Amino acid sequence: MKVTTIKGKFALVLALVLTLLASACGGGDSTADEEAASSPGEEADDGGDGGASDDPIVIGISLPLTGDFADPGVGVQQGYETWASDVNASGGMLGRQVELRILDDGSDPDRAVADYERLITQDEVDLVFGPFSSRLVIPTSAVAEREGYLFLEPAGASPDVFNRGLEYIFYTAPATADRHGDLVAEFLLGLPDDERPLTAAYTKLDDPFALPISQGVQDILEADGRIETVLDETYPPEQSNFQPLAQQIAAADPDVLIAGTLDVDSIGLIRALKELGYQPDLVMMSTGPTTANFDEEVGGADGILAPVGWSINSQFDSNVAFVESFREMFGEDPVEDMANGYTTGQVMHQAVEAVGSIEDQKALADYVRANVFDTVVGPLGFNENGSPAGNHLILQWQDGEQVIVLAPDESAIEGELLFPKPEW
Repeated sequence: MKVTTIKGKFALVLALVLTLLASACGGGDSTADEEAASSPGEEADDGGDGGASDDPIVIGISLPLTGDFADPGVGVQQGYETWASDVNASGGMLGRQVELRILDDGSDPDRAVADYERLITQDEVDLVFGPFSSRLVIPTSAVAEREGYLFLEPAGASPDVFNRGLEYIFYTAPATADRHGDLVAEFLLGLPDDERPLTAAYTKLDDPFALPISQGVQDILEADGRIETVLDETYPPEQSNFQPLAQQIAAADPDVLIAGTLDVDSIGLIRALKELGYQPDLVMMSTGPTTANFDEEVGGADGILAPVGWSINSQFDSNVAFVESFREMFGEDPVEDMANGYTTGQVMHQAVEAVGSIEDQKALADYVRANVFDTVVGPLGFNENGSPAGNHLILQWQDGEQVIVLAPDESAIEGELLFPKPEW
């Protein structure tokens, strides 16, 4: 026992001497000791405030940079990158720089799921952003929910995204797909009796995003009862010949055509309808008419309406700044996919700064659900299930240009809706 006691006293004295020597050599500066405590690539404990580390905040993302959704997937990537550049230039989040870790899922839901499992469980990223399209968002959001990660996503608008009882998912755009055409339905029902169309046809691509857009308008008009449904037709994603569908529409001869479409099918259907000389009073389609080259692709798109979540001409302060930043980075104008990616970053940034931490993902989700955010699409808030609580803008092709003709806020309207539409 005596030997043990002597060794213990000696150890205490030696430790005290070494401590005093270290203090004298360091001049009272503990920075070197703090840096040595964190090995390279290992994030230091931020004490719960998310701001004490010099390491970047890493955001994991899977996107369809190749495959069927490559074009919009790259657009969302550019929106994310523009946001990250702007945030880092202004000091980062919680005083830390932002790093995007982006994987290509090839437009494959299984690969997207594997990507998020890797990013969260192996790479242990701090935060995640969602992919593009409801087909990818539905399975990947289940991964984030299981792991308890806030899942802000820019392009999963299907109602099926939000009917699963998830707590961590939020769609950072003005409205879900079934609400995209609300303002068109309101316009039609608000017309005087002698101007209101009598009949409508509804065509729907069998897709979780496209189908609800047409169905949403149909539900409103049929509930009202003053505009009769004369055609209700759903077609498969692999359909490439639109002459038979166009013939069905022309034979039904509706005053109004409401089409839930994506890109290729919207072009094919308009070309087929033009060949038949079908002249409706109003046509609303989704996705295709929002692209810059749609007018050229169909040989003139004047009069066609389409729901859109964002306008380059909106004068919200952050939108003006976003457009300028995007042009500087990429040398061209942004379109809606880029804006959607940027909006996702804006919501995350504001939530993180308000909560003051990246550690408590549930606190972040609760904050997103309860608050309204300043974004490039204007004030953005959410319903209890994570769906956005707003409406889309409605654009119309006029003289080869896209013009906003219906909007929740009249200040966003750029021109008068042409009705009946100009003849093709």
